[in-house]
Amino acid sequence: MGGLFSALGSFWSLLVHIFDPLCGPVGIFTWLGQSTILACGDTGFGDEIALGLQVTVSVAIVTLPIGLVIGFLVALGQQSEEKSVRLAAGIYTTIFRGLPELLTLFIIYYGMQILIQYLLDLAGYSGPPVEINAFFAGVIALSVVFSAYCSEVLLSAFRAIPKGQYEAGDALGLHRGRTLRLVVLPQLVRIALPGLTNLWMVLLKDTSYVSIISLADILRQTNVAVRVTKEPFFFYGIACCLYLVLAILSSFLLVYVDRWAKRSEVRR
Repeated sequence: MGGLFSALGSFWSLLVHIFDPLCGPVGIFTWLGQSTILACGDTGFGDEIALGLQVTVSVAIVTLPIGLVIGFLVALGQQSEEKSVRLAAGIYTTIFRGLPELLTLFIIYYGMQILIQYLLDLAGYSGPPVEINAFFAGVIALSVVFSAYCSEVLLSAFRAIPKGQYEAGDALGLHRGRTLRLVVLPQLVRIALPGLTNLWMVLLKDTSYVSIISLADILRQTNVAVRVTKEPFFFYGIACCLYLVLAILSSFLLVYVDRWAKRSEVRR
């Protein structure tokens, strides 16, 4: 089994290298950055920045589904007939929309380590100190912040759907869960998509916060390059270009998602 995982890991690394837009076989730095400080390998910082791009994209892509699921559950909780559930959902959104993202990241990164270590000490654990993976902490922190804003967008979309849609599902003998899946969710996606699109753009920018906890994203890698080369304008300009390219590519992709979401709308 260990050999299988090792083989899969090697195959994945090969795929990442082949399709790497910066330092892959047809990467920008591979062809245009040779003999410069952007060269890939030991002579430049191209491969470090390429790794930072991969980390940034990975954090954003992993955070998105987690934040959407949590945000959807919180939005459902805000509509619950149970007062305690509505109160808990309201407290959740108030806290994580009110706290700065950087503070949330620090609380989760350092606080989780302290909490886990405390619980292990109570259980009699005497091993080495617990350390939380920076990638894991960054994803969790960004997910809870993203979900807090996402829940408000989804809640507004829920309220925009006429209650008659639920009553129609009841009249057809559909269970509320099936009504939600077949009738409400398709409309919910179309209504909430513009707001969720904006949140995705914000999430792409917020990934830069993970550099504070030593995760090697775009911003941290460019900071390292700046300290070594003393070329701040050049490397920060590269970082700006990479974030703008990610935003532009996201915009093109979201256009297709928007068309897909509206494919069943009746033409007027």
